[in-house]
Amino acid sequence: MTAKNKIKPDGPRIREVIKRLKAQYTEAKCSLDHSSPYQLLVATVLSAQCTDERVNKVTPHLFKRYPDFGALAEADQNDLEEIIRSTGFFRNKSKNLVACAKTVHGVYADILPKSVEELSQLPGVGRKTANVVLGNAFGIAAMVVDTHVSRLSQRLGLAKGKTPEVIELELMRVIPKVDWVVFSHLLIYHGRAVCKARKPLCDSCHLESICPRKGV
Repeated sequence: MTAKNKIKPDGPRIREVIKRLKAQYTEAKCSLDHSSPYQLLVATVLSAQCTDERVNKVTPHLFKRYPDFGALAEADQNDLEEIIRSTGFFRNKSKNLVACAKTVHGVYADILPKSVEELSQLPGVGRKTANVVLGNAFGIAAMVVDTHVSRLSQRLGLAKGKTPEVIELELMRVIPKVDWVVFSHLLIYHGRAVCKARKPLCDSCHLESICPRKGV
């Protein structure tokens, strides 16, 4: 690491990071196909330890069979497991989805709550899933921290935390609130395409000149 690369996460550099990423990934958005908060919640639960591409192949049949929380609450466990089997951990996901649907149907009258605290209390729903729903289904400012966001935020010197919860709080302090939702998408796109876990493509990275941890 050279002296010129020892850059602190100051406002101007953060704005430059966001500017360059927005220019590079003009279509950055949630990769999970959905048309309602219900569909996004279910798809996000299924995306754990699974690619969005695989989830998008499963959900059309799933949503046709179970179009809302009420229907999913009454789902046959074996039938649901077969539909989502290819997403991995299908037994646990199936159990959580049915339990979650029963709670939303019975307690919230099929309307998802709009707070991270209430959402994260639903079976199978953690802060990441809650923030995905808040930001992408409801347009509420929320910071999603997945493996890409965690890795890149530390490489860029924007966070030092060891857990997603701590990193989320650190990023919320330095990223303008208006950019919280898109910032997560931008890091996810960049992490998949360039700043990969094992072999980041630093020589072709648009952030190379302002990255404090080139090649790490």
